[in-house]
Amino acid sequence: MVTGTGDGDELGFVAVDVVDFWRFLERSGEATTHPQRRAEWLEHRLSRVALDHIVDFQIHVDTARRPIDTWDMLGAANQIMDGLCSGDSFWYFQPWLIAQGQRWWGHAAQHPDNLADLPAVQALAGRRPQHWPDSEWPHWEDLSYVAARAYDHVTGQDDGIDDALGERGHRRPCDPKMAGMSWDTDSLATIERRLPRLSRMFPRHRHFHA
Repeated sequence: MVTGTGDGDELGFVAVDVVDFWRFLERSGEATTHPQRRAEWLEHRLSRVALDHIVDFQIHVDTARRPIDTWDMLGAANQIMDGLCSGDSFWYFQPWLIAQGQRWWGHAAQHPDNLADLPAVQALAGRRPQHWPDSEWPHWEDLSYVAARAYDHVTGQDDGIDDALGERGHRRPCDPKMAGMSWDTDSLATIERRLPRLSRMFPRHRHFHA
């Protein structure tokens, strides 16, 4: 566990292990809910710790993607977004879900239809995506890069974290590799069968088929 430097701005928990990672990430959400400011909060504090801990943080983010990088989660994200979820959108959706904290991430990972229980998802229901403010959109690309930016800031090396990750046998993923059986995420019958709660909470407005 790493703490601050005594200047009254404690770092709190850092990614020494997975428990510290989740506590640190959740603390950033308590500090601010604005995506850009939250990313700045994380980057600033990660820039003040040992390089190994910055690398830890990136590994934990990447590891947390795996249980939610599935076809069923893609279908859930696509339903929430009214059929607008591209591959890039799903890639950015994953860190947004991780940022909801360990409890909600784990709940959704158990079954993507459990996304219906997340307060941040419930806040989107009843409004079409074009009416969502940017700060509420279910994507947070910046979480994928805060560790790399902090590492660059400390070392002065562009993309230096990749070499450090390679030394630990880890490579940053760059796009979805969905696990599970593929299925048509625009099929009404399949959506209602696989994601009954989300299909009711987010009825599709864009064209799709039975």
